[in-house]
Amino acid sequence: MESNVKFEYLKYLSESSDAKAIVEELMTEYGKDVWNYAFSITRKWDQADDITQEVFIKVYKNIFTFRSEASVKTWLLAITRNMALDYRKSAFYRRVTLIDFISSRGEQSSAEQEVIEQMAINDMWKAVLKLPVKYREVLILYAHYQLSMKEMAEVLGVSVGTVKSRLFHARNKISKMKES
Repeated sequence: MESNVKFEYLKYLSESSDAKAIVEELMTEYGKDVWNYAFSITRKWDQADDITQEVFIKVYKNIFTFRSEASVKTWLLAITRNMALDYRKSAFYRRVTLIDFISSRGEQSSAEQEVIEQMAINDMWKAVLKLPVKYREVLILYAHYQLSMKEMAEVLGVSVGTVKSRLFHARNKISKMKES
């Protein structure tokens, strides 16, 4: 659904139903996006699971405070980012070991082509995940979530100019990694 239509639907639900129905709808629609974004920040499967759960608990508790100043997706990604950053600062985070990123694809191709594509994807993700958080975030929000510069600025809590600068530097860093 388009975000404005989605918001109107959520507004209707909030006036005629309970928060549980709204959160279930949001989880169905955006759960994977929230998890992927949490994972891109933490680089840990279990932490992405925990953060995703906490995001939707927070949404459940605060669903009626959504002011529609941004799209629902942008609102959820901003909550996810804040929770992931808080989680990373906690002592618990510093004690947990790293888990490698495994990407999956649903396409069928020759075994050789699949291996080559998988290696390229893994190499690209490894390069992106090696970037400092501020650069990694803008690349993922831009390439994976296809957010506009304005939406990225809202999620990250920075100016559009800062987003453009970070995106420029992130692309340069990825290019330099590919050359070496």
